[in-house]
Amino acid sequence: QVQLVESGGGLVQAGGSLRLSCAASEIIFRINTMAWYRQAPGKQRDLVAVITTSGITTSGSTNYADSVKGRFTISRGNAKNTVYLQMNSLKPEDTAVYYCNMRMGYPLEYDYWGQGTQVTVSS
Repeated sequence: QVQLVESGGGLVQAGGSLRLSCAASEIIFRINTMAWYRQAPGKQRDLVAVITTSGITTSGSTNYADSVKGRFTISRGNAKNTVYLQMNSLKPEDTAVYYCNMRMGYPLEYDYWGQGTQVTVSS
């Protein structure tokens, strides 16, 4: 069973930066996308950023939630089982549990999730 292990969350003041990391324990299938989601208390889990990691023409393309564009950057590590989220200019409204997601497989796809890491931004 593939496991995703996250790290890098914590408490930071508004305007500060954090870098989240996520590593898959093994790669059984082709990884198609790597993404970060977040969930604030009482709210649904929302997509923050996604990077496409398969396909000749699509690999490397990224998309971001409007609320984080220009502040957050998603990237894939040199070790192909790793994804990062660099978060700059953090705001109190960025406070949430952040979850790593990897979608693997072809033609059937399987979603794998990390355990979540808390990010708290104080004002």
